[in-house]
Amino acid sequence: MGGFFAVASKKECIVDLYFGTDYHSHLGPRRGGLATYGPEGFRRSIHNIENAAFRSKFEKDFETFTGNLGIGCISDYEPQPLLINSHLGSFAITTVGRVKNIPELKEMCFKNGMAHFHEMTNGEINVTELMAAIVNQKPTILEGLKYIHEVVRGSMSVLIMTKEGIYCSRDKLGRMPIIIGQKEDAFCATFESTAFMNLGYHHYKDVGPGEIVYLTPESCTTLEKANEKMQMCAFMWVYYGYPTSTYEGRNVEVMRNTCGKLMARRDCVDVDVVAGVPDSGIAHAVGYSNETKRPYGRPFIKYTPTWPRSFTPSTQAERQLIAKMKLIPVHEQIKDKKILLIDDSIVRGTQLGETTQFLYDSGAKEVHIRTACPPILFGCKFLNFSRSSSEMALLSRRIICELEQTQEVSHEILQQYADPDSKKYALLVEEMRKRLNFTTLDFGRLDELVESIGLEKCKLCTYCWDGVEAE
Repeated sequence: MGGFFAVASKKECIVDLYFGTDYHSHLGPRRGGLATYGPEGFRRSIHNIENAAFRSKFEKDFETFTGNLGIGCISDYEPQPLLINSHLGSFAITTVGRVKNIPELKEMCFKNGMAHFHEMTNGEINVTELMAAIVNQKPTILEGLKYIHEVVRGSMSVLIMTKEGIYCSRDKLGRMPIIIGQKEDAFCATFESTAFMNLGYHHYKDVGPGEIVYLTPESCTTLEKANEKMQMCAFMWVYYGYPTSTYEGRNVEVMRNTCGKLMARRDCVDVDVVAGVPDSGIAHAVGYSNETKRPYGRPFIKYTPTWPRSFTPSTQAERQLIAKMKLIPVHEQIKDKKILLIDDSIVRGTQLGETTQFLYDSGAKEVHIRTACPPILFGCKFLNFSRSSSEMALLSRRIICELEQTQEVSHEILQQYADPDSKKYALLVEEMRKRLNFTTLDFGRLDELVESIGLEKCKLCTYCWDGVEAE
């Protein structure tokens, strides 16, 4: 996934940049990067953060970087920010998003005079470098950013720092957030509103879909107005977002509490304790517990000092190992108990199945599973939610193919499985329950999810659940 942070300040910006970028560490597993501009010109540093915290890797940079302009990023893949020297002058660039038409865009750049791209060790090109090349097709940075909106299929948000200020461009349909903060002597741009809370900033505005703003220490100026259509990723509230963050005026923790409450209103299972899978399942479980008056408990505790979030490692084997190692049981709260466990979602099902077995092995009498969102039937086309090469990595899709006895399930059939009131949906849920050895299984409904967020459905991307695509 990844995230970024930018500062335009009348004073030295490194403190705000260092901590503001660090507050995005939950969004990306691989690399962190900082770039500043000041009296000594552009400075840039990139470090691998797979096995160490962002702060520890950037301590020396924190002591030596100077400047009043800065951009930082947490990346799940490409090394960035990049420093670029072109006919538009020198600038630093960082991006968050997913591009579906990379070969087409690469060939376009070659035809327009681009001689080469640096190749990464996996044979792919750096998408941030590709975005810089697209910007350089135009006579100004603003026109180049607008050109990205025209030619990129997928989603792409961009920060570009020049010697004078910082351009902040949100992706065309606003699938990801960019939030502007302000304090007396500075402006910042952030993916997570959490990042500026303790740095003295207050909320200034949410950048709209396709909107481009320009930050200086004195001002935030809109250069390109927002589009009316928005398709904000609903998973930002369900899973990705940090609990204290707020997007489009809707707080993540409040949304999750509400989602749990709405699930509880149509549930009637008899349990001894309600628990949430750390971290994103916890707030849903609190909402469920408060609504049902069933006690909230923690039958296992996540060991946080060293283990990262389970989705971050690049291989499934690593994800499974970490998911197992980081959860430590409290046997006294498990033995002979009927437990209702809430998770944010079921993707492959492996981790939740192992967690359930872990509870049975620790003496649980029953394990009832609830997930905050509907079954995931479609692989995400727009963000790096999963790098799986096939939708068959999704447990729900594999089961549907088996039930339909085919490897190619039509969109119309998938829509029937997405309908929570259909017989096919009930078959899917029961088969998932049996395979993962749950006592009972139920999913959050899409209408409940939308209500919990509080935005109109037409402003949300719900493609992974219902296959509805808006371009």
